[in-house]
Amino acid sequence: MGLVGVLSLGACKDDSAGDDGGQAPTTGSATEADSGDGSGTDAGNVDPNTPTWYQEIAPTVISKCAGCHSEGGIAPFPLHDYESAAPWAGVLAEAVESGTMPPFAVDDTDECQMNYDWQDDIRLSDEEKLALRAWADAGAPEGDPDTAVDVPIPPSTDLTQIDTTLAMEASMVVGGDQDEFWCFSLDPGLTEDQYLRALQIRPGNDKVVHHVLIYVDEDGASAESAGPDGSFPCSGGSLQGDLIGAWAPGALPTRVPEGAGMLVPAGSRLVMNIHYHPTGGADEIDEGTSLEIDWLEERPPWLAQLALIGNGQCLLPGPNDNGGVEFVIPPDVADHTESMLFTLPSDLPELRLWQIGAHMHYLGVDMIIGTQRSNSPGPEEECLLHAPNYSFEWQRLYSYDVSLEDTPRLAGGDQLYMRCTYDNTLNNPGVVEALGQTGLEAPIEVRLGEETLDEMCLGVYGIAFPNIF
Repeated sequence: MGLVGVLSLGACKDDSAGDDGGQAPTTGSATEADSGDGSGTDAGNVDPNTPTWYQEIAPTVISKCAGCHSEGGIAPFPLHDYESAAPWAGVLAEAVESGTMPPFAVDDTDECQMNYDWQDDIRLSDEEKLALRAWADAGAPEGDPDTAVDVPIPPSTDLTQIDTTLAMEASMVVGGDQDEFWCFSLDPGLTEDQYLRALQIRPGNDKVVHHVLIYVDEDGASAESAGPDGSFPCSGGSLQGDLIGAWAPGALPTRVPEGAGMLVPAGSRLVMNIHYHPTGGADEIDEGTSLEIDWLEERPPWLAQLALIGNGQCLLPGPNDNGGVEFVIPPDVADHTESMLFTLPSDLPELRLWQIGAHMHYLGVDMIIGTQRSNSPGPEEECLLHAPNYSFEWQRLYSYDVSLEDTPRLAGGDQLYMRCTYDNTLNNPGVVEALGQTGLEAPIEVRLGEETLDEMCLGVYGIAFPNIF
């Protein structure tokens, strides 16, 4: 059992200390641009104070949007040059003003001031938002390509090096109205210990693939459970070994920090755990969810893993509890919260926290994660992540933009705080979508569970510790 298994043995804070109501520790309408024939406003007629594509707008759109909005990318249309972006000028301005784009959920708020910057931060500054709006209102002028400013390279959503590709052999038909959980035993063919530097999970059909988890099966026992095609039914919450990869809508590849790697021992198999959620319409087929791996060439000084903590562990009293502490979200409540305070096991060594993420389902709108330290360096109370604009459709893990030596630290006895906020009303588009999938017209009571129409409150933690075991 790796450190992730040890983490699951953590304790809950005494109930008498949970009377604070679950307060978090603190630290202190658009239209497409009228571009006429597609060439935009003539540069000679543009007010010199109006932003133009080549002089002001291209660096923002290409560096903050084109990573996903590229030919064949995960976004529905490209934004890689003037011709592709100009017709969408008004839509772009409205999307960034409303906060729906770019899909970067974390932010500093009055309740949470985070102490670190993030890698691949695609949030727009206030100045960039104003410039985009002015550009759209002016008819998306092109400007002068001969005096174009330099454009940053957008962050890549793909691995730059792929050493191994593994795919499920089965072809899964997903239909009906019930969620399904299937596991696939994959053989990376390792004759010696290997360390993973990066991993990319590619869903075979993102209409029905709800999420994917990748576990290390150290003794290869999953092969005995699998059928001829490598598949076997499993639980979405079952732990098959150390977690090394996760995918949900909007996720980027998992890349461990410099100096660290994820161990896959010789003879191990990888278990790909897939949660399928039917569309409610015609059958859909997953013809091959796969993963791509970039291996390190030598043993790293730090060992990296992913840990999942939450989902009712150490649940605190909530505002709508009825007859005891429970995880239940009543219908027609717009600001229901569920909170947890989890104490890390006392024998846990000091950890580096290099990545963090929030996971809820359709009702979730806001999640905050913090720590209360007693045994590790750092502020006694620190907000680690706040996702005030959480969306189930765009989930990602957030990596700190510092070296591993300078990331937040945690140790045994420290506590992790998680608070999830849910909007279970028809004002929440996620609720409308969830009800539509089940043929319901009004919100219903929702409880903790693995299926899409249940709810979760889960923190995802990328941890690292010295590779001396």
